[in-house]
Amino acid sequence: MIFGSLPVAEAAGAILAHAVAAGDTVFRKGRRLSEADIAALKAAGVEEVQAARLERSDIHEDQAAERVAAAVQGPGLSASAAFTGRVNLYAEAAGVVVIDRERIDRLNRLDESITIATLPEWAEVAPKQMVATIKIIPFAAPTDAVSLVEVMSVLPERGPALRLARYRPLKVGLIQTKLPTTKPTVLDKTAQVTAERLARLGGTLARERRSDHRAPALTSEIRMVQNLGLDLLLIAGASAITDRRDVLPAAIEASGGIVEHFGMPVDPGNLILMGRIGAMPVLGLPGCARSPKLNGFDWVLQRIAAGLTVTRLDVMAMGVGGLLAEIPSRPLPRDRAADGNGMPHAPNVGVVVLAAGQSRRMGELNKLLAPVEGKPMVAHAVDAALGTKGIGPVVVVTGHEREQVEAALTGRPVTFTANPRYAEGLSTSLAAGLAALPHEIDAAIVCLGDMPRISAKLIERLVAAYAPTEGRSIVVPTHQGKRGNPVLWDRRFFPSMASVAGDVGARHLIGEHADEVVEIEAGDTAVLFDVDTPETLSTLTAAAKVPTR
Repeated sequence: MIFGSLPVAEAAGAILAHAVAAGDTVFRKGRRLSEADIAALKAAGVEEVQAARLERSDIHEDQAAERVAAAVQGPGLSASAAFTGRVNLYAEAAGVVVIDRERIDRLNRLDESITIATLPEWAEVAPKQMVATIKIIPFAAPTDAVSLVEVMSVLPERGPALRLARYRPLKVGLIQTKLPTTKPTVLDKTAQVTAERLARLGGTLARERRSDHRAPALTSEIRMVQNLGLDLLLIAGASAITDRRDVLPAAIEASGGIVEHFGMPVDPGNLILMGRIGAMPVLGLPGCARSPKLNGFDWVLQRIAAGLTVTRLDVMAMGVGGLLAEIPSRPLPRDRAADGNGMPHAPNVGVVVLAAGQSRRMGELNKLLAPVEGKPMVAHAVDAALGTKGIGPVVVVTGHEREQVEAALTGRPVTFTANPRYAEGLSTSLAAGLAALPHEIDAAIVCLGDMPRISAKLIERLVAAYAPTEGRSIVVPTHQGKRGNPVLWDRRFFPSMASVAGDVGARHLIGEHADEVVEIEAGDTAVLFDVDTPETLSTLTAAAKVPTR
């Protein structure tokens, strides 16, 4: 890659390293300069730019990131679209992340341009939680390095470098022992906490039994449940296990089982016991398992629930990071608010399609119902939203000829919301659409029903560029410096957007929050093309087909 100052006259095709202004237009870092850009820069008197020019041996940052992500991505993970050399991998379900640390370390040592950052090994994840991010540091990566990543990632005997082990619906039994001083309320609370802990992992407490805290009594209870088809047996003793010859291990062995390991380098959770009766794992619980707070038992339970084998060597390797007692605010396992845990997750982006207008300039025709390439115009915008991976829900705001518009979208999985004030202007439809989105939505893409050339690929690129923690809270598509639609808005702008009045949208907010705006070059006129006049509609319907990107 060639990097440095370039005369503007020689910079066509180069990638800007720093933002540069051309009159009222600002070309931002990472933009590939077109001939039109060069003309604008020359007209503004700009003579040189700091830029990078790719060589034959280079791969553009986005393509490199996509190839590296595809190489390390295993089952249960989904990838975001590439943006500024970054691809994120997200969990498709709840489970445990399985990471080949040695291989990730080797890949990170291949070339300084290629970086792979992941969660800790064996991390528990929720659906849509970020698991890893692949970032190409400069504007390109060497082709040879990217190819080597792909070769090193193909190890059938070891599986993928990153994968998700999904939680399985475990059927679990619990036996509690009791002493004369044991309060029934303590046993009741333990059963409740255990059931809730299992439910968070997709499992069920299928059977709960109680016995005296004596090896013969416990052995009898174990024999009563071991033929019930349980996936896991938990035993909570009235007194902590202090030795391999104590009540719990003695009863497991008397029932025909074996004790595989006692103790773990995690606090709280030291006094856990691992055993097996036939193929069924058995865990003797530490006293801290009666509490819902995170402890060493959770780490073992999570792996078993994810279908992973937990050996004595695995437990012995849990010491680094195992000082849970000293965490200032030790959380409950998987006790996470939707937005309060601070963990990056795949954004929950909804779409609002505005389809309530009266089409005044079209005469008596409702342009949204006009046929375009075999379906009503409004269906193009809706189908583009529905065809975007990971997006949803899609809210369609209706008003003028509401019944006909809804009928035109029959069979599509959208939410309709009627705007009785549609005659007052676009702003009322915008407010109605935002109000119809679920509370957990992080951002919304506002689409116009009269823009049939918008594609799912473009919407996906808007979502990929959205990163409020990095200052990208409003994503605007452009073509040759002109801003278009649809626009993605972070939810914190919803109140301001809903307060707009008249037949206008929220464009003024883009200017008021310029430091949080990121522009995406669309590559064609789709983001500028809306159907407002009969002449435009005639031109559109006369075309052979609607071009998409």
